[in-house]
Amino acid sequence: MFPNRPQPTRAASMDELARHDTGNWWQHPLDETLQTGNQSRRSLCYRHSRPMNLYCCTDSQVICARCASAEHSGHRIELVAEERRCKQEDLRNIQTKSKRVLQKQEEKLKKLKAVLQQIQEEAEQTQDLCEGIVVGVIGSLQKHCLSVRKLIGAQKKAAAAPIRRSLRRLEAKIEELKTRDAELDGLAQTGSDAYFLKEWPVLRELCVSDHVQPSYAAFDAPLQPFEVTKRAVKQLEELGEFCDKEFAAISQTADSGSEPESAAETNEDDVHPECVASTSQAHAGPSGFNSTLAELEAEPKTREEFLQYACQLTLDPDTAHKDLMVSKGDKEVKLIPLTHRGPVNQNPERFIYRRQVLCREGLQAERSYYEIEVKGDKAEIALAYKRIDRKSRINLSAFGGNANSWSLDRFTVYSVSHNNDGVQLTKPPSHQKIGVYLNFKAGVLSFYEVSDSMNFLYKVEAKFTEPLYPGFWLGENCRIRICDLTQ
Repeated sequence: MFPNRPQPTRAASMDELARHDTGNWWQHPLDETLQTGNQSRRSLCYRHSRPMNLYCCTDSQVICARCASAEHSGHRIELVAEERRCKQEDLRNIQTKSKRVLQKQEEKLKKLKAVLQQIQEEAEQTQDLCEGIVVGVIGSLQKHCLSVRKLIGAQKKAAAAPIRRSLRRLEAKIEELKTRDAELDGLAQTGSDAYFLKEWPVLRELCVSDHVQPSYAAFDAPLQPFEVTKRAVKQLEELGEFCDKEFAAISQTADSGSEPESAAETNEDDVHPECVASTSQAHAGPSGFNSTLAELEAEPKTREEFLQYACQLTLDPDTAHKDLMVSKGDKEVKLIPLTHRGPVNQNPERFIYRRQVLCREGLQAERSYYEIEVKGDKAEIALAYKRIDRKSRINLSAFGGNANSWSLDRFTVYSVSHNNDGVQLTKPPSHQKIGVYLNFKAGVLSFYEVSDSMNFLYKVEAKFTEPLYPGFWLGENCRIRICDLTQ
């Protein structure tokens, strides 16, 4: 036996090799799978010219028996055919994984193409929607422009008609007076005493009984209808400013949302079909689409939608006028009976001359909503900056009488006032509960009567620069309660 016969760590492979040999074990015949020619030469060890029918698992090499004994002693040795079968199984696993990866990549490609198609369709739909809305707004403005022209013409006719009638009466009266004045001059210059005494009683009676009244006394404000119309139409200027601001925000969003193509490709594997559905949320922020089209179209309409923005308010007793009593966990305010009124502690936050009170909480969240219940005839529901005057006897302290407050006045009819400029509504109060909705960022303040449904009263559009504090003014026999919207 060969003196340097190797001792493989796995005896099974060498035993199997020995069973195939009839002579010296390194003289094993060529495997039946080996072919002649170049393939046969490649299957022989170039150093020992022996069949390379062994595989060193330790060095990952195909070797002959002599190489195994000389250079791979102590290594794990396997027959080439057996190791091929093992590796063939690994190859099948790798092929399965590769096909799975390929399938996933093809699915992602399909999804990306679907997303691209969705983007194209969404862009076209958005363009059609925007153009439709803008065209509709333009058409509505044109239609209302014609309506306003007709209204102004009717106002002109209505205001001028009584004045013209008065002018005609006045002109006739002037002619009559001129005639009478000429008669008086003639009577004064007559030389006949008998004629003078005969005509004097008649002319004197006419002069005494005739009192000329200014025929225009009943029309001391003929221009008031035009002033009301101009104030209403001037609010459209705010609409123009709003459009400029919002379309600038849209452009800003588009610019900030565009990224270099290479950057977009970096994370292309993370793209999912739902990314199109969430595009509008992706840029939600101060200048995102949610703050533009959403503000124009997605304002709440039902009470359930308003309640999503409900806020908790409490009255601040330190701001309450001395005749007001805050109670029930700072949720209710009413007038103190005359017999119980007395001195109160002095506080710089307290309203001195106006029966008013503010809430502790300043509102500056994007959207806020609260409800109050009014019992009594007259009350004011207001929002004011904290810097509103507290000590003035005039409108500087009155809700709606200055630039620092906005007020809904509830009496026989509703009216809305700001900076001493008011708009009287035609609707009389029909429910005790009032809802107040504030979109601080959009500059929208809306008032509603709340029953089984939301009955719109009026919308104020302004640019709010500071937190707004809800406040109330109370008339005689009035009680106001802040509703708990958490129940």
